[in-house]
Amino acid sequence: MATKLAQFLTIMLYVLVAGVMWGTWLSLGRTMTEYDAADFLSIGKHMIPNLATTMAVFMIAALVAGLLTTVLLFRARSRTAAWLSLAGLVLLVAVVVVTLVIEVPIDNQIRVWTETTLPADWQDIRARWAGVHTLRTFLSLAAVAAAVAAVIARPDGTHTGDRAERSVAVQH
Repeated sequence: MATKLAQFLTIMLYVLVAGVMWGTWLSLGRTMTEYDAADFLSIGKHMIPNLATTMAVFMIAALVAGLLTTVLLFRARSRTAAWLSLAGLVLLVAVVVVTLVIEVPIDNQIRVWTETTLPADWQDIRARWAGVHTLRTFLSLAAVAAAVAAVIARPDGTHTGDRAERSVAVQH
């Protein structure tokens, strides 16, 4: 039961992370490079503070839940589910690394820009943010898919190995 609860929590947290990224990508990210300076700054100055703390909490909680789930699945010897869970966790780690190494530094620049202090290359910086945001959006969706696949790979939660391992044991 603890493993199923951990998997449920992991999926919910992964979905929250991916949902915010998907919504941003779907509604703004695909056309962000078309915004003029005033619109770009206005949107950024609203979104950055609205999402910064919330996403930090969601991402940290998702990482902890994903790690716990992966450990529980490996301990239960649900190999396929455990490896899928680990794949989802690695994908989420990649999302966090991209966020911290590329996106947050750009957000910190945007936070202090005004129309009069925009750097000459602000459009290139904006395009880099949009491109990297697309990458992390699809990495986060892949993490959700892996976490869901881990549940499907371990449907009843009662067995202690993969089907192939159980069938070999039954044959002996």
